[in-house]
This record gives sequence, C-alpha cells and structure tokens, in this order.
Amino acid sequence: MESISLLLGEALSPYQVRLTPSGPQGACLVTLKNSTGAIVVEREFNQAQLTDKRLLTDVVDGLHRDVLIAEGRLEPCVIAALRNAAQGKPLASRK
Repeated sequence: MESISLLLGEALSPYQVRLTPSGPQGACLVTLKNSTGAIVVEREFNQAQLTDKRLLTDVVDGLHRDVLIAEGRLEPCVIAALRNAAQGKPLASRK
C-alpha cells in the first residue's frame, strides 16, 4: 500500500496524497490536499483499482480531472463536450 501511495503522490504532485482504509470490503479513501492543507478532493476506491496498473492509471486520470473541476479550472460541461467530440457526436445548439 505504501508503494501505491508513493506512486499517487508522484503522479498528483504538488498535492499531498493520503490513503486510508475505508470499510470492510477493502476500500481505500484517497484524500488530496493542497499546499495549505485544505482537502481538494476525497474519493473512495476499491482495492483492485489501486493494485491493477491499468485501473490505477484511470484512478489518477479521474483524480486529476476532479482536481481541475474542484479548483475551477475545468467545467463539467467541458468534459461532456470533449467526450461527445471524441465520439463524433455534434453538440446540441442552444437557443
């Protein structure tokens, strides 16, 4: 678990990463704090998501996106627009 914490800390720098066991099913609570110690993002993940290399990449990508949203640097509607564009779907025009 310590190696996973180090990997997350490196991937999500400059945020402080803390992993704590959460629940009887082996879930883990991942907490990201900024330089002042304020919690920016807190999410619970299944143990399998943190031990499988591909799933861990998805976890890091998701946490990075959540940080951008929490800090106001990315709006959730932009994510939806990017997903639609990647799938080749046109956006509905607003009237």
